[in-house]
Amino acid sequence: MTQDMADLAARLARRVQGEVMVDAFSRGRYATDASFYQMMPLGVLVPRSEEDIAAAIDMAREEGVPILPRGGGTSQCGQTVNAALVVDNSVHFNDLLSLDVENRRCTVRPGIVLDDLNRALRPHGLWFPVDVSTASRATIGGMAGNNSCGGKSLRYGIMRDNVQSVDAILADGTKRQFGPVNGADDPLARDLLALGAREAAEIDARFPKLMRRVGGYNIDALVPGRAVNLSELLVGSEGTLAYSTAIELKLSPLPGEVGLGVCHFPTFHQAMEAAQHLVTLGPQAVELVDSTMIALARDIPMFRATVAEFVTGDPDALLLVEFAEGETAANAEKLRLLDQMMGDLGYDWRGEERRWGGVTPVTDKGLQGRIAHLRSAGLNIMMSMKDAGKPVSFVEDCAVALPDLADYTAGLTEIFDRHGTRGTWYAHASVGCLHVRPVLNLKLDKDVAAMRAIAEECFDLVARYKGSHSGEHGDGIVRSEFHERMFGKRMVAAFAEVKRRFDPHGLFNPGKIVDASKMDDRGLFRYPPGYAASDHRPVLDWRAWPGGAGGFQGAVEMCNNNGACRALKGGVMCPSYRVTRDERDVTRGRANTLRLALSGQLGPDALASDAMAETMKLCVSCKGCKRDCPTGVDMARMKIEVQAARVAAHGLNLHDRLVAYLPRYAPYLGRMPWLTNLRNRVPALARLTEGLTGFTASRPLPEWSARPFRDAEAAAGDPQAVLLADCFNRWFEPENLRAGVRVLAAAGVPVTVAAAPPGQRPLCCGRTFLSAGLVDQARTEATRLMAALLPHAERGLPIVGLEPSCLLTLRDEIPALLPGPEAEALFAQAKLLEEYLADRADEPDFTLPLKSPAPRVLLHGHCHQKAMGVMPAIQRTLALLPDTEVSVIESSCCGMAGAFGYGVGTHGFSRSMAELDLMPAIRAADAETLIVADGTSCRHQIADLGDRPAIHVARLLDRALV
Repeated sequence: MTQDMADLAARLARRVQGEVMVDAFSRGRYATDASFYQMMPLGVLVPRSEEDIAAAIDMAREEGVPILPRGGGTSQCGQTVNAALVVDNSVHFNDLLSLDVENRRCTVRPGIVLDDLNRALRPHGLWFPVDVSTASRATIGGMAGNNSCGGKSLRYGIMRDNVQSVDAILADGTKRQFGPVNGADDPLARDLLALGAREAAEIDARFPKLMRRVGGYNIDALVPGRAVNLSELLVGSEGTLAYSTAIELKLSPLPGEVGLGVCHFPTFHQAMEAAQHLVTLGPQAVELVDSTMIALARDIPMFRATVAEFVTGDPDALLLVEFAEGETAANAEKLRLLDQMMGDLGYDWRGEERRWGGVTPVTDKGLQGRIAHLRSAGLNIMMSMKDAGKPVSFVEDCAVALPDLADYTAGLTEIFDRHGTRGTWYAHASVGCLHVRPVLNLKLDKDVAAMRAIAEECFDLVARYKGSHSGEHGDGIVRSEFHERMFGKRMVAAFAEVKRRFDPHGLFNPGKIVDASKMDDRGLFRYPPGYAASDHRPVLDWRAWPGGAGGFQGAVEMCNNNGACRALKGGVMCPSYRVTRDERDVTRGRANTLRLALSGQLGPDALASDAMAETMKLCVSCKGCKRDCPTGVDMARMKIEVQAARVAAHGLNLHDRLVAYLPRYAPYLGRMPWLTNLRNRVPALARLTEGLTGFTASRPLPEWSARPFRDAEAAAGDPQAVLLADCFNRWFEPENLRAGVRVLAAAGVPVTVAAAPPGQRPLCCGRTFLSAGLVDQARTEATRLMAALLPHAERGLPIVGLEPSCLLTLRDEIPALLPGPEAEALFAQAKLLEEYLADRADEPDFTLPLKSPAPRVLLHGHCHQKAMGVMPAIQRTLALLPDTEVSVIESSCCGMAGAFGYGVGTHGFSRSMAELDLMPAIRAADAETLIVADGTSCRHQIADLGDRPAIHVARLLDRALV
C-alpha cells in the first residue's frame, strides 16, 4: 500500500462513521470471492449509512480511485474483486426500510441477506422468491448486481423480473431513482431510450431468446414497444454503472405444500433428454444431481444420511422435480402424473441397464428440506475434492433451450474429454442452465491453457445452439472478454456507450462487462505465477491433503470462498461471525488469512504475528466448520497450528498457562477447594487478580468440588465398558461421573475407570494443552491416555465418556497427534454415554428401567457433539424416557467455549453468542422443564446467564431410574 493511499484512507476515516481498513490482513480478506481470482483492494470501507457511501464516492472521484460495492462476496466470476476501495454493505447497510403487505412490495438496503429478508417477510405470508442456493449469505444488492436467478425461476422469473426500482448514487454524486419510465424528460432517460430504439433490431438479432440470459447490460429493456423500467438496466450491471442504496422488490405469497419427485436415470444423457418432457407437467423446479455429486455427498458427514434416504441404487443422474400446488391432494396428483410420464418414457425400477429408473416420491417436509439443503450446497460439495485439481467455474452456467440440452451436454463432455478432464454437473435442468465445472489445477500452466481452450470451444458450442454463455452467475472477469463472440461488435460498442454515459471516468468496478481483462491472465489468479508452497513444519498430521506445509496449506486452500460460514441461522458455524458480522471473524476470512500467510503474501512470520492472533482471537474452536463447511475447512484444528507457531515465537502468558496446565495442577489444588473457591466468594479478590490472571472479575469461575471423583468409585472386576473420567467432571462436577456409573450399572454394564499407573496423576486427553498451542505436552498426555486405553480397546471394550470435548478428542485430535493403527483402534471404541446407550438399546437383551424425570426436557447440544454427528444418538437415548417431551434448542455455540467466556477480552463476545438463540430459548422454558446440556462450558454459561441449572444427561437418566 502506498503512502498516498494511507493518507487517503486517513482522510476518508475522518469523513465517515464506518470503519476504514488499509492493513494487509484486512485487504487480503477482501481480495477474493468465490471465483479463482484474487485482486488486492486498495482499502476497505464498512459503511454505517448512505452518507458514508456518498462521502466515499466523492473522495474516490476526486482522487481517481476505483470503488467496488460488495455484499456477501460469493460471486463466481470475479465480479467482487478489484484493485479498488471495497465497500462492504453486509455489516451495517442491511435494513428492511419499508414493507407494503397489501401491494406485495418492500424496500431494502443492498446489504440485507436474502434469508434474513425472508425471515422478516414470513409472518406476513410473503417471500422474495429468487431463491439462490447461497440464500444464507447472498445479499439483495449482490443478487441485483449479478441478476441472480435461483432454482424456481421457471415459475417466478429472475432478479430483473422481481425488482421494481433502485435508488442509486451516480459517479458524479447525483442521487436518483431508477424505475418505471413514464416519459423521457431527464437527459439520462432520454439518451438510454434513444439507444434502445437505435439498437432494437440488433438486440433482437443477437440477444438469446432465453430467460437465462444475464450477460452484458440489459439494454433489451430499453427497446420500444414494451413498458420500460430503468431498474432493469442496473440489475445485472455488477456495480459498474451506479451505487445502489435502496432496492424496491416485488414479493410473492408463500408457497403452500410441496411435493417432490426424485427421478432416477441410468445415464446422464437420458436425464437431459427427459427434462424437456418433465417440465410440461408444470413443476416450479427441476434440479439435476449427477453421480459425482451423489458420491461426494456420501463422503460428507452432514449429507451421508440424507443421500441414503432418497437415493435408490446407483443412478448416474437424478432430476429433482418439485411441485407447489398448495394442497396435498393436488401435489399427489402431480407426482402420479410424473410417475406415469417416467413410465411412458420407458423407465421402470425392474428395468435392465438403460431402462432402469423411476420416481421416489418425497412428501415429508423434513426430508424435503434436507434434500434442498444438499442441492443448494452443490457447489461446495463439488469443491470438497481433496485432490490438487478442483472443479473450476468458467463455463459453469451456460444456458440452452431444453430440446438442445442433451446434445449440448454431450458436446461439452466431448470437449472435456479432448482436453483430458471431466465435468461435474448439477443445478437447473428446468431452464437449460446446468452448472458444470471441469476439474483442473490452476497452479499448472498446462491446465490454465486447457481452461482457455475449453472456454473458447464451449462458447462456440453455445453460440451454435443460440444459447447464452452467461445463464446465471454473470460476467465478471471470466466472461466479459467473450461478449463480442456472443453478441457481436455492435452490441459490445453499445455496452461501452452505456458505461460511458453512466460512469465516464470508470469509477465503478472497472474491467467488468466492458474493457475486460483476459480471463486467463494469471496475474489475477488466486494462485498466480510464483505462488509459494510453504515450508512451514506443521505440528499435526495433514497428509490427507496435497500442497505445502505437509498438507496444511492444501487443507487451508480447500476454502473456496463460497461463504456458507456466513449463515446467521441454522447449523453451528460461525458463532463469532454471527455476533460481529466482521469478515475477519468468519471461517472464510480466517482461511484466506492463513492462505495468504502460508504463501508469503503477508510478509515473514505472519503465522505467529499479532495480526494473525487477532484473526484467530474469536474462534471458539467449536468445530462447527468441520461439519457445516461442505469443503471440510476445520478451523479449530487450524487454530492449533497458529497457536503452536505463536507459542514457539512468543511463549505463553500466565492466563494461557493457567488454562493449559489445569490437568497438571488440579490434583494439588483439588485438595484445598476452600482456597481455590475463595476468588468466587470475595469479589475484591476477583478484581485484584483480573489483570494478573486474565480471568474477568464479572463472572464466577467453576467451583472446585470438595469430593472429586476417585477411580476406585468404578472398579468392576470384569468390566463391559471403560469410563473416561475427564478433568472437568473429575474435579468440578464429579456427580456427573457417579451418575454415569449408576446408569450403566442399571443397564447391566459394569465399568472400570481408565486409570494411570499407580503413583501417577490421573489421565487427561490433552485438550487444554491444545487450546494453548502446547502440542508437545498434548501429545504426551495423548500417549499416556493411549497406553492406558489401548489394552481395553483391543479387547473390544467400549470407551465411554461424559464430556464431549474430551471424549471426542479420541475421534478427532488424537489421530492427528499420533496417527496410526493404535489411534484408529481408540477412535473405533470411543463413545459418549448417550451413543453407547443408543447403540445398546437396539439389542434384544438391553434393559434400562426408566420413569419420566420431568414433563418436558430442553436439550442444548455441545458444539463438538453437533460437529461429530452425535446429536441423533442423544435424541434416541432421550426417547427412551416415558411420558417426556424432548425438544432440541436450535442454537450455535453457547459462547463459553472452555476459557473463552472467562477471558478479560472475550467474555462480552461470549455473552453475545449465548444471547443469539440459546438464552432466549432457556428463558422461554417453563419451570417444569429440565434443561440438559452435556458440555461443562454449556452448563456454566446457562447457569450464569439464565439463573437456572442445566444438568448432564447422565444425571437426567439417573433421576429417571426406576
